[in-house]
Amino acid sequence: MELSGPAAVASLSRWLIGGLGARSVSIRRIDRLGGGAIQENYALDADVSGGTHAGAQKLVLRTDAPSGVAVSHSRAQEYALLQAAQAAGVTVPQPLALCSDKAIIGRPFYVMKRVAGTAAGHILVRDDRWKGDRVALADQLGRELAKIHTIRPPRGDLDFLPLPKQPPAREAISGYRAWLDTYRTPRPALEWGLRWLERHAPATADLVLSHRDFRTGNYMVDAQGLTGILDWEFAGWGDWHEDIGWFCSRCWRFGANTREAGGIGSRSDFIAGYEKRSGRRVDAEQVRYWETMAHARWATIAIQQGERHVSGSEPSLDLALTGRRVAELEYQLLRMTGS
Repeated sequence: MELSGPAAVASLSRWLIGGLGARSVSIRRIDRLGGGAIQENYALDADVSGGTHAGAQKLVLRTDAPSGVAVSHSRAQEYALLQAAQAAGVTVPQPLALCSDKAIIGRPFYVMKRVAGTAAGHILVRDDRWKGDRVALADQLGRELAKIHTIRPPRGDLDFLPLPKQPPAREAISGYRAWLDTYRTPRPALEWGLRWLERHAPATADLVLSHRDFRTGNYMVDAQGLTGILDWEFAGWGDWHEDIGWFCSRCWRFGANTREAGGIGSRSDFIAGYEKRSGRRVDAEQVRYWETMAHARWATIAIQQGERHVSGSEPSLDLALTGRRVAELEYQLLRMTGS
C-alpha cells in the first residue's frame, strides 16, 4: 500500500483514533523522511481531537523497508526497546502507539513524537549552526549512553533479546564468520580482521543493554543540543565497551577525524560524561578492541546493504554506495590490526 495514497491515509487516520485514544484524527501531511537505510520513516502532521494527545501533533511513523538486514529487530521489538529506554531516563522520542496489524498500511509500524533538529552526520560534524557546545554535547552523549547501560538482564519486557551463549565479542565474531561462509565472494581482509579479533577477544560477564548503533547519524541535535537518541533496531545484551568503541570508531566521524568522538567532540569529553554518570572506569584498550570490531561489523553490514541493491530486492543508490564502502572499511581494519 502506498503510504501517501488516499486509502492508506484513511486507514491510518482510523487506526490512530484508537492508538492515540482520540475522538478524531485528521492527517494533514505525510512525507517520507531521509535516512533510515534499514527501515522507513515518515513525518506525520495530524490534528487530534480528544484524549491526552489533543491538538496539532508532529509525529513520526516508523515501518519496515521492502528489504532489510537479518539481525534487525521487528517494529514491535524496537518499540519495546524505546519504551525501556524512556523508562530509564534516556532522551528518546516519546513512543505513542504500536500497530502489528498489516491490514492497516500493509506493514507493521509504530508512531512516536517527532523531535526537533537534524541527525545528518555530514551536517553535524561540519555546520556550526547545529553543533551548539561541542564539549557539552560530547559529555551529554556519554551520559546518555551510561543511562542506556543501566538496563540489564533479566528483563521480562525485553525477553526477545537472547542472552549470549559465549562472551559477547566471540559471539559477534561467530555470527559474522557464519554469514561470510555463505557469501559468494571471498573477503580475505575481513577474514583476517575476524581472526585478529578472535585472538584478542576479551572475556566479560558484565552484560548491559548495548544500543549497537550509538553513533553520529542516529541522534537528533538542534541549535541547543541533543533532542533524541534514535534507531534501536540492533540493540542487545553485550559488553558495555562495545557502544563506546562504535561511537569513537573512525568510520562514524564523517571525515572529521580529529574529533574522535563521533566527529563532534573529543574522546576524553565523551568518556568523561560516561564515567561520571555510570561510575565505571573505561578501559582504553578494550575501547580500541571494540573500535576494531566496529570496522569488521560495519563492513559486514555494508556488504549486506549492497546486496539489497544488487539483488534487485530494493534498487537504491544509497544502498549501492554503502556497498562500495567495504574496501575502505577493510583497509582501515588492516591498519588497525597491524597489517
